[in-house]
Amino acid sequence: MTTLRSTVDPASPEFVDAATVMEEKLAALSAEFDTALAGGGPDKVARHHKRGKMLPRERIELLIDRDSAFLELCPLAAYGSDFQVGASVVVGIGVVSGIECMIVANDPTVRGGTSNPWTLRKTLRANEIAMENRLPCIALVESGGADLPTQKDVFIPGGRGFRDLTQLSAAGIPTIALVFGNSTAGGAYIPGMSDHVVMIENQSKVFLGGPPLVQMATGEVSDDESLGGALMHARQSGLADYFARDEQDAIRIGRRIVSRLNWRKQGPGPVAGVIEPRFDPDELLGIVPGDLKIPFDPREVIARVVDDSDFDEFKPEYGSSLCTGWARIHGYPVGILANAQGVLFSAEAQKATQFIQLANRSNTPLLFLHNTTGYMVGKEYEQGGIIKHGSMMINAVSNSTVPHISLLIGASYGAGHYGMCGRAFGPRFLFAWPSAKSAVMGAAQLSGVIAMVSRAATEARGGSVDPEAEKQMRAAIEAQIEAQSVPAFLSGMLYDDGVIDPRDTRAVLGITLSAIDTAPVQGTSTFGVFRM
Repeated sequence: MTTLRSTVDPASPEFVDAATVMEEKLAALSAEFDTALAGGGPDKVARHHKRGKMLPRERIELLIDRDSAFLELCPLAAYGSDFQVGASVVVGIGVVSGIECMIVANDPTVRGGTSNPWTLRKTLRANEIAMENRLPCIALVESGGADLPTQKDVFIPGGRGFRDLTQLSAAGIPTIALVFGNSTAGGAYIPGMSDHVVMIENQSKVFLGGPPLVQMATGEVSDDESLGGALMHARQSGLADYFARDEQDAIRIGRRIVSRLNWRKQGPGPVAGVIEPRFDPDELLGIVPGDLKIPFDPREVIARVVDDSDFDEFKPEYGSSLCTGWARIHGYPVGILANAQGVLFSAEAQKATQFIQLANRSNTPLLFLHNTTGYMVGKEYEQGGIIKHGSMMINAVSNSTVPHISLLIGASYGAGHYGMCGRAFGPRFLFAWPSAKSAVMGAAQLSGVIAMVSRAATEARGGSVDPEAEKQMRAAIEAQIEAQSVPAFLSGMLYDDGVIDPRDTRAVLGITLSAIDTAPVQGTSTFGVFRM
């Protein structure tokens, strides 16, 4: 039997404590999500509605198929910065006329929908996902262009957004712009570079320079409509392909455009029917302890995520600190690498390398479940080749061409973060649970190392160390590292694609695997030189 068994007891004190901590973290994150949902605040939202306009998420809700899911990505972008959480844009994957699409919607209630540095990073990430996964890209445009006070951080790198649009089109990936309001200055090139453009009567305004700028530059006096209105672009400039009467009509036309794309997935598709796990996904709340120093069995997570809780484990007796094996999620085959006891030894690294090669031979996507403190250190392990074995694993991850999905559920420290396909290694998607932490090492270890180096430097100069001052320094460093290692901070930096409720894990993975399947799934037999 390959069906996983479970020893989780929801009534145990350990489970109750872990679930309580997780629920507290979810509640704290919920407040940040609410901030993003609130947009520019009640007054600006009311003013927007009074003009007869919908909010970005209301537009998305009408655009996607009825009762279908919308997987919002990077909702905490700009958390911890001077900008509104969410970065004045909503991005995510939704099904439109039966086709999975990347949707990018400006939020005009936040500083007129202008693009700040975090808006740019978020939209560029959306473009990257669309390109990698071959997703048609729909822009719901209503933006005043660049945020002028931060233009130095937006203007030059912002050109990549235009390059992305044209490269998507060149790759045969459709780009569609539904213009709901202003699309000015550089923003005018979004409809200009899109394959299909819909504009709304008396509402869409697309021009390189508005009436005041034109008058200042040329002396010409004009009005919004003659300079860049929807009717002018539909009848004279030809920029508008479709002329809509109102927002609902524009969305209807957008859905019709998608339905006429004759779009086909190029992946192999699911290989079996969907069978729900045998264990309650609500129990995922209490599996990861509040203290990440306490080990937990990742098979308990796998049992509540994969189809029928069925898991064929690979090399279960070898390198037991890393659990590897084959499963299906919503009918899609996956290879899973999950950290079991935190530390990666030579055996685990070699096992992972072989497993990744096998997944590439069978064209099977890989799912990485992170809970690692990194590769083992110490004289015995250095002499045993931990560097070359860890390098083998990182080599395999780097050169693997099957799609990767990473999920941070516990610790993700040091080079172990790299070996488990962290953000720098280009996973198609990377999500985190509220329990996750990621840094070069744990806060206590990092502060201890800095204290030791500082002490040695002071003594080398002939000075003496004040134990109380050193203690205070370590406490300050630990607090700083803890604050910068938590999911909300890292998600705000766009180092993941979202912090998710553990109970939603299976649904999120199902959506991403289906999106991935829009593009071909092809492994490789070509890797860098493995040092033996």
